[in-house]
Amino acid sequence: QVQLVESGGGLVQAGGSLRLSCAASGRTSSPYGMAWFRQAPGKEREFVAAITRTHTSIDYADSVKGRFTVERDVAKNTMSLQMNSLKPEDTAVYYCAARDGIITTRPVDYVFWGQGTQVTVSS
Repeated sequence: QVQLVESGGGLVQAGGSLRLSCAASGRTSSPYGMAWFRQAPGKEREFVAAITRTHTSIDYADSVKGRFTVERDVAKNTMSLQMNSLKPEDTAVYYCAARDGIITTRPVDYVFWGQGTQVTVSS
């Protein structure tokens, strides 16, 4: 089992920045694929970014390319999401997810999930 805990959410004005972190625990081996998803009220959970343990594969949703950066620190078993130039439409609960296979953009493929952290961007 892998436990995931997100942190770093909050309220920020449009154009501002936030950095989210996800800490993984529960076993010695770090999950191969980790990802960020988000879910706004009344909407389905959507893919944001993903990265493999080896950093050989990184993917972003088109809506965040050039603004968000995903990173992993395998030694610390953490993943981060640097979010710049935030927009009101980025407002959502952001979830950290993990799986032992390659990264995908589908929430159903991820086995382990955090509880989420709220990000609110005011206009």
